[in-house]
Formats: sequence, structure tokens, C-alpha cells
Amino acid sequence: LFSVTATIWKTLSPFWGEEYNVHVPPSFHTVSLHVMDEDSLSRDDVIGKVSIRKEALTAKPQGLDCWMNLTEIDPDEEVQGEIHLQISLLGDGKVPRRLRCRVLEARDLAKKDRNGASDPFVRVRYNGKSQESVVKKSCYPRWNESFEFELDDPLADSLLTVEVWDWDLVSKNDFLGKVSFTMGVLTSLAQQEEGWFHLGPDEPKHSQDEGTLGSLRLQLRLRDETVLPSSHYKPLTELLSQSVGTHLNGNWPDLIMLIDETTTSENRQEVANNLVKLFLGQGLIKEFLDMLFKLELEKTTEPNTLFRSNSLASKSMESFLKVAGMQYLHRLLGPTINRIFEDKKYVELDPNKVELKEAGCAGLHRVQTEADVIQQSSALLQSYLSELMAALLQSALYCPLLLCQAFQQLYRQVQARFPEPEYRKVKFIAVTSFLCLRFISPAIMSPKLFHLREKHADARTSRTLLLLAKAVQTVGNLDTLVCCSKEPWMVPLQPAIQQGISQLKDFITRLVFCQESEDLDLQTRMSLRCGSMEKEGFLFLHKTKDKCIPMTSPFKKYYVTLSKDLLSYSRAQHSKKSSFISLPKIRAVEKVEEKCFGSANVMQIISSEDSGQQETLYLDCKSVNELNQWLSALRKACSHNANTMSCYHPGIYKAERWSCCHQKEKTDPGCDKTRHGVTLQEWYDPLDPDLEAQLIYRKNSLTFLSRLILEAVFSVTCEKKADVLTSLFRILQDLRDAHAAVEAKERLKYRNVFLELQT
Repeated sequence: LFSVTATIWKTLSPFWGEEYNVHVPPSFHTVSLHVMDEDSLSRDDVIGKVSIRKEALTAKPQGLDCWMNLTEIDPDEEVQGEIHLQISLLGDGKVPRRLRCRVLEARDLAKKDRNGASDPFVRVRYNGKSQESVVKKSCYPRWNESFEFELDDPLADSLLTVEVWDWDLVSKNDFLGKVSFTMGVLTSLAQQEEGWFHLGPDEPKHSQDEGTLGSLRLQLRLRDETVLPSSHYKPLTELLSQSVGTHLNGNWPDLIMLIDETTTSENRQEVANNLVKLFLGQGLIKEFLDMLFKLELEKTTEPNTLFRSNSLASKSMESFLKVAGMQYLHRLLGPTINRIFEDKKYVELDPNKVELKEAGCAGLHRVQTEADVIQQSSALLQSYLSELMAALLQSALYCPLLLCQAFQQLYRQVQARFPEPEYRKVKFIAVTSFLCLRFISPAIMSPKLFHLREKHADARTSRTLLLLAKAVQTVGNLDTLVCCSKEPWMVPLQPAIQQGISQLKDFITRLVFCQESEDLDLQTRMSLRCGSMEKEGFLFLHKTKDKCIPMTSPFKKYYVTLSKDLLSYSRAQHSKKSSFISLPKIRAVEKVEEKCFGSANVMQIISSEDSGQQETLYLDCKSVNELNQWLSALRKACSHNANTMSCYHPGIYKAERWSCCHQKEKTDPGCDKTRHGVTLQEWYDPLDPDLEAQLIYRKNSLTFLSRLILEAVFSVTCEKKADVLTSLFRILQDLRDAHAAVEAKERLKYRNVFLELQT
């Protein structure tokens, strides 16, 4: 599973600013990033790569943040896969005379040929001699051959090497990897070494291009979390829930205050994310945000600075909007953002930045002037802003209930804290500081980072988005004079901005005073608005039963919908006639080899009918990112399925055999292991209360314990506070003991490993 960033055109100093969270199996070895030069007509060129081994990541628990030199791609280092070997000694009586190496099979070998496969042969070297065997057109070969050699004396110093190569008729053979063994591990005839062994690279070659290919700045962090059963986190979850409960009767929430005081600026955003998701799962997000608002207002004396700092309250509200409001944001901004990308108009208001060459001609016989460009740009921006603000006003009808309630609380608390007439705008600005400045405007400036577009905007479109975001920020500040005094070239937008301010106030008033029924099923609406396991879109599908794959393209276009319990598909988006697969019946969701259909973006869904017969549904995606999103979403939806497959065929059954391993039996169990746990972590992921509780414990346990020691030293004057701290200390200690017990047994039954990577 891998992802591809957006292409940054015509530059040698690109900036991506993209972040990926990937759940990976504990057995991974290396993370590699390849920098490519995209070509429209030919194959993309490889500029260089950066590789980071697992050991380097585990040595830096706080993460890496550094520039790393790109290195050229050495084909002898681009290896992957595993090989299944059995090594034993043969002899007369008790004296070993011969060495036997049985080569059984290999899996997931690198693809070296244009047909999306390889022609692997194995070369076994020992005592200056070698033997070989080849299998054609497979990355999952099965040799099942034995190779025997006369033993060296002394045995301990001898070396056995098993190499895998891709055989080529015309060009040079390609190296696929090797495994080496020192024969000292086998000291008697009764011993044998058998298992799957990771293929390693050849000796690295020093390149003259070292350090001349450029460098890549990365932030990487590997987190290996042991998530205990739910019962271990229940006391911590209950204590956190009590700290925001309605039974406090005016007493300050000591635990939330402790978290607020002990989190550092470096980890505050992460702690806020974990707390928001935990309280969403507990159905207490309203109470949690309400408590944070009270804490923030209690500390604020100057209303102009309210929620302007990166406090826990600000970070939590920002996180809450992204978790609970992303679908709302897409519906609100989608049409306007798409229109700007499709228009591709040159827009500029600043006279110092107007480029007449970019603007083009006004007609056949007249070149545009600077005034023409500014006038047209002003008209376009006013159109975009008016369209967006009208959509915002209408969105009061479909704004998620949780967002409405959060904004209601914020508005009313600020109004109660600053009731003076001169502060009458503060309650509106408190809402707009989150809605416009921390949510809508950042999404306009970087639509890809908010999943509104698949690719970053070009320079022209980026400038239009930036100017629109500035206008929205001005509307959010509810003051046109401040902006226009600093940037007087924004004056032409004043009419649209003034109208937008009026519409924004109207929108907030509708949210705050709407009489939406409190009897609605809040949990149902919350599941629809955030953390839902839903995905939909047009894909090309092909379904097999017992029929063969046709020679022509077997795929047909369908609209596919992933809901809570079903994967359904129909020829039209709103068609009543549709086919479906029940998610509990899905046994595997895996990629398909490129050579099977001539596409690198095909996946397969293997399901079982009530009769026990297996069916395979093939989905062809338009890009590798779309492929990975569907793979990830389906794997998460089926994460609790019983009877999942441990191995599968990455090829197809055609011409009376499997294309991957050439086995003729159609019911053959498979030649490669399934990858159920490899998924992408995305904004629409379902809530995982146990994981969030574990992350809160891990992130705060040291600071909590340090604070508890300080409290003990300086004595606790408040009896209630002492009780809270004592309970917290006991809970943290119990969790530490539970982790120690699990780690001692080395049985990490509940394991969640994920890699945070940002370029």
C-alpha cells in the first residue's frame, strides 16, 4: 500500500506539505520514498529515492525531522519479497557428508519485466559451486527443487547463498534478492533450518551522484502501540467522562485543567485530537467543548484575544470541526472550488503583481490594461464570494447537529462573559474565528489537504484561491476597514464583503436560535456526520463466478457505494436496481497484478456465498490513490470479519491455471499472504475509543505523574482535587502494570502500528 503526492509542475524546489498516516504490519523493514518526474507522453522518470530502515525509526521515538539526500536507484538494491527454504545435513551414521537446500517457493518478488511480472530463477551457491532452476512469468514462483553439495571442512566457516534473479533472453539478468547462511548453525544430522526468509539487497555501490540529486525534507514518526482490551481503559475513560459531566455543580474540572496545564505546545494538537475522538465516542463532546470554553473565558480578560492562541480549547475546537464537519465542508465549498479550478481565470487585485502577459488580450485589436485586469478580477472574486456566502447561508439547513450545538454553546458563553454593548460583536467573532479563520479559509487555500481536490492548484489558480480566502477572512473578522487599510487594493471587494458580513451574521443567528428538536437520535446523526464507514463513486467492475476472463476488456462502469453493512453497485447513481455484497461475507480485499488486466490499479474482493462457493469482484480504479482509498476503506469495514483468508492469489485464473504461481487447481488456497491490517488513516475513519484512550495515556502519563509528584510536595489543599489526583495516579499505575505484563509475555494481541509521514 502506497500513496502518490500531487505533482508540482515546473520547479526544482517543490513544496508538498502532505501528510500520510499508514497502518503497517510490525514485520515491515524499510520505508522508501521515490521522487519522480511526471511526463505526459512517456513513462515517468525516477529522480532519486530516500530509504529509512525500521531500526532508524525505532531509535528516534520522538520522530525524525530532517533533510535527507536523494540517492540514485540501484537495481540491485530494489528487492522485495520472501523465499521459503529448507536446509538440512545428510550423511552416513552420525557424520554429515552432504548439504541439502530445498527451495520451495517465493512470494511478492519485484516486477522487472514490462508484462508486470518476472521470470525468476534461483541460484544456490556453496563451496564454489552453483545450481539453478527457472520459473517463467511469475512473481510467486514454486520451484519445489532440492540442491545438494559436498560439505566443506570446517563446516562452521562455510557459507550458503541463495540468490533469486529475473532471467532475460536478450538483456542482462536482473537481481531480485538473496539470503545467506553460515553453516555453523547446523551441527548435527537431526537439525534443519526451515522457514520464510526476507530477501535482502546485494552489496551497495557508491555512486558519483551521491549528494547531487537534491534532498527531501521529511517528518517521520513510527508509533508502536499495544492497545489493551477495553476493560483496562474503562477507569480512565470514566474519570475523563466524570470531569466534564453535569454533576460537577460549579466545581472546576480538575482533570481537564491538569491536561490543559501539562500539555506542551508540541503535543497539544495531538492530545486535542485524541480527546475529541474519545469524547465523541462517549457522546460527551458537547460537555467537553463547553468545559474548555469556560476555562478559556475564565482566563481571558481582553476579548480581542479570545481564542486567538493555540490553547487546548482552540486546538480541540479545530480538531472537532475537521472530524465532525468535513462532509459539511465538502458540500459547502465543493461547487465554488470546482468552478475556480475549471475557470482557470487570471485574477489579481494588487497593482504591483499584475502581469499583463498572463492576463492576455481583451480582443483582437486591443491589449488589456492594468485597470482592465483589476476590474475583471474584482468582478470574478465578487462572484465567487457571493456564491460562497449564499451557499453558507443556505447551509444552516444541513449543518450537522453537533456543529450547531457547539456554535450555540460558544455564542452564548461569550455573550454571558462579555455582555457590554461595546463588545456586541465579540460573540459573533468567537464563532467566525473557528468557522472562517480555522476551517473555511484554510480549506480554500489548500483544497487538496482538505480532500476537496485530488491535486494541488497551479500558480494561477492558487492566487485566485488565496485572494478568495483573504476575502473570507475579512468577512469572518466582521470589519472591512482593517483589511482595506492594510491592503488598499482589496477596496473593490468592499460591496461583496459587506454583504457577506450581513449574510454571515444571519447564518450564525439561524444556528444559535434554531429550534431543532432535541429528541432526534443524536448518536444516529453523529454516525452519519462523522466517522462513518461510507464511500462512493464510479468504478469499473468485473465479476467472476465460473466463467473465464474474456479477451476484450471485461470491465463495465458502475456506481459503487460502501455503507455500514453492504457494498452495493448499480449502473446509475440513483438506480433502484443494484447488486450488493454483504460485508461480513468478504474474506479478502487485495491488489491484482498489473499484467492481469494491463492496469496497476485493479483490486479484488473475494467473498463467499451461503453455499460456500467463492466469488471474486474486480474493481479498476483511475489512480493509485483511489485504489488505496478503496482498499483501506473496505479493509476497515471488514476488520472484524470471521473466516478471513490468510493467503490469496494476486493473479487471475485463466487458461486452466493461475497467472501468478501457475498452479492448475482453481481451488488452490493462494501463493501470497493477505494484508488485512495495512490501511490508511483518514479523516472519515471510524472512532476507536480504545486506541484514543491508549494514546491519551501514553502521551500524558509522564507529565501527569510529574505533576502528581509536585502536588504531593507542595501539599494538596483541596480535598476534591486530592481525590481526583489520587484516582488518576492509581489508574495510570494500573495501565503501566498491564502494559508491563503484556510486554513481558511478548504477546501483543491488540497491536496498532502506524507510520506518520509528512513531506
